[in-house]
Amino acid sequence: MIKVTALADAEHRPRHIAIGTFDGVHVGHRAVIEGADTVLTFEPHPLEVLHPPAAPKLLMPFGVKRDVLDGIGVDEMIVINFDEAFTQITAEQFIEDILIGKLGAERVSVGENFRFGARAQGTPEMLSERSEFETRVVPLVEVDGEAVSSTRIRALVAAGGMEAAQKCLGVPFMVEGTVVKGDQRGRELGFPTANIVPDDRLVSPGHGVFAAFANGIPAAVNIGVRPTFETGRGVLIESYLIDQDVDLYGQILRVAFVQRLRGEKRFDSAEELIEQMKLDVEVTKRVCASFQRP
Repeated sequence: MIKVTALADAEHRPRHIAIGTFDGVHVGHRAVIEGADTVLTFEPHPLEVLHPPAAPKLLMPFGVKRDVLDGIGVDEMIVINFDEAFTQITAEQFIEDILIGKLGAERVSVGENFRFGARAQGTPEMLSERSEFETRVVPLVEVDGEAVSSTRIRALVAAGGMEAAQKCLGVPFMVEGTVVKGDQRGRELGFPTANIVPDDRLVSPGHGVFAAFANGIPAAVNIGVRPTFETGRGVLIESYLIDQDVDLYGQILRVAFVQRLRGEKRFDSAEELIEQMKLDVEVTKRVCASFQRP
């Protein structure tokens, strides 16, 4: 299991360190991380401190990022508390005090567009000039002729482009949250759902119906406000776990999106909705059965 350490608690030892925010841990990030035993990252996202109006919605909550890094073989995730005090640390101090003095860096990996230190004056070239460690600067990775970035993936997810997002991420896009009680409408219709409320700080797919896996189980997932019924409730992510009847209230549910099936639609009757839901479930079964895990 990956070890998660605050910078202040990190022990000095020989390390190969990959540095970055790594929101989404996409294929470009993975190229930077390849071969590293340690990931040095920042919480919260630096823009939340440097320029809050420009701070993006995140692709991954901290727990998902930790688990993805664990899955690709990183031994330790060292977390820097990115606060006002940290913004005053110069690039030279970052290298001398943190990378060398605190962490014992022998190899450092960064992306070609990585910047660090006060006023973002630190560059990959500055790292490469140091003799205390070897520096690996990784070019941007392209998918379908376009550079992969967290910004690009956010746009794909918001538009429902789950397959294209997966190509950039290397894994399906995921959300997770605590299962809450809904209005029991799904149970009345014969399709009981496990419901989570989207976190406003995180990216969420646009309204619609999706084939997905919920805690690893094939699931037909609706995101939206259920327009067939006047519920008055906000947006929910409602997962019907196929061929399962389990009580998940209060538990953490992780949903991995495979394919958008259709947009959210208002039906004239509950019977029409039920027939459509049956079709959605059948399509979801086929999509999930043919899904090739990365």
